[in-house]
Amino acid sequence: MLSTVISATLQGIEAMPVYVEVNSGEFGEPKPVLVGLPTGAVKESIDRVYSAIGNSGYRPPRMKTTINLAPGHVRKEGPLYDLPIALGLLMATGQVGAGVAEGCLIAGELSLSGRTGTVRGGLAMAMLAERMGIKRLLLPPQTAREAALLHTVDTYPVHSLTEACAFLEGRETIAPLKLDVAGFCSAEAEGYTMDFAEVKGQHALRRAVEVAVAGAHNLLIIGPPGSGKSMISKRIPTIMPELRREEYLEILRIYSAGGKTLAEGDFPKTRPFRSPHHTISDVGLIGGGSIPGPGEISLAHHGVLFLDELPEFRRSTLEVLRQPLEDSKVTIARSAGTITLPASFMLVAAMNPSPCGYLDEPGHETFATPTQIQRYRAKISGPLLDRMDIHVEAPALTLEELRTTANGESSACMRERVASAREIQADRYQGEPFTTNSRMHPGHIKRHCTLTTKQGDILQTVMEQLKLSARAYDRILKVARTIADLAGTQEIADNHLLEAIQYRSLDRKPY
Repeated sequence: MLSTVISATLQGIEAMPVYVEVNSGEFGEPKPVLVGLPTGAVKESIDRVYSAIGNSGYRPPRMKTTINLAPGHVRKEGPLYDLPIALGLLMATGQVGAGVAEGCLIAGELSLSGRTGTVRGGLAMAMLAERMGIKRLLLPPQTAREAALLHTVDTYPVHSLTEACAFLEGRETIAPLKLDVAGFCSAEAEGYTMDFAEVKGQHALRRAVEVAVAGAHNLLIIGPPGSGKSMISKRIPTIMPELRREEYLEILRIYSAGGKTLAEGDFPKTRPFRSPHHTISDVGLIGGGSIPGPGEISLAHHGVLFLDELPEFRRSTLEVLRQPLEDSKVTIARSAGTITLPASFMLVAAMNPSPCGYLDEPGHETFATPTQIQRYRAKISGPLLDRMDIHVEAPALTLEELRTTANGESSACMRERVASAREIQADRYQGEPFTTNSRMHPGHIKRHCTLTTKQGDILQTVMEQLKLSARAYDRILKVARTIADLAGTQEIADNHLLEAIQYRSLDRKPY
């Protein structure tokens, strides 16, 4: 007898349909045959499925059985086909009613006892079911919690193969799971354990951070050890605007495809903050692998990617950031296929001014020679440096600043100004695929960043003296536009432009 169960496979963060076809009762050696380009992990599932069937009170097939995972040109990996294969086998052998799985999308791992286990990509499967017009989704409980955030599909959590069979045959009732995104994410202050009020001094750096977040600009902080670079960077998500439902679902889909779940501590409830170690590989940063999956830049989507001790990263690793910083996505080509992953993140990097950590700091002697300092800075290529909109210095704190007991301005106050500036930008770029100044294209810069003759002369002088690139020119105009938005003015004033020029520290000062 022939049976078919609809399942899915992940291609990056997208799900595509897989049809599990089972034909039992054929002539030949009594053994199962699995075809359809399965990986070793999928092939191993046959013994697991047979054990689960036997321990669930059913009989494993005792004749030749062919299991086909269609389409055959797409590589199948992971244990998510256990449950659909088991159901297909039971229908093909007549132990479960034929066609009971029609109109369902089913996925899940099985233990030897027949219990279901969590699989990746629950939300992506729900979106696939929605596109295919499928109204029912059967998944393990933890995976079902993710899929249930999409309310257009009924998601049923099944704890075992026995429960899945009983539900499909109508012998048991399972209520569809419905969850609200609002219960999982919060960008309000109570969702964070840190606040800018805890930061002492560093008023210029705080201002630069506010400008950077207001326009989603990339930020590079230069300062000696102990100046607060990491402390401030970790608090940047606390002043970012509240996550919209669509943004949160995008983040959830990426994390789910990367093997994360909604379990506490495994998935962010606020904007992501990713801080990889400087020993990270190229693949770990941008994604990939034999079966391409998301890397750190995609896990930082709609959040912050923080690279501490920037010059310590391998140069080849840093260079792979150039395309994602421009396009807000990354395309990965592997033998298993080509995928495009979202990577719209704010890059925040920190570095010391010299290899020894200090340069012209009172009370600290600089041991690095000019040549060593230049070599240290050269670890960051010019093209990558051009893509950092704002360079700002973080001087060492004075004793008076350290001893003060007064709190700084809170994240809530800063976030309110940032949100107002973001609203101005969202209105300005209605109908565009972006909503912040940092994503402006040359045409938008020409329309929205007009300068007076005097301002043009100032910028020309700066460009000639510092020998800035055309990309740096555009970055200055984008930052000036954001500063004007924070001030609530339509036109870019002289002080807005001058402040934007000040945020090119590495162009102004040869470390």
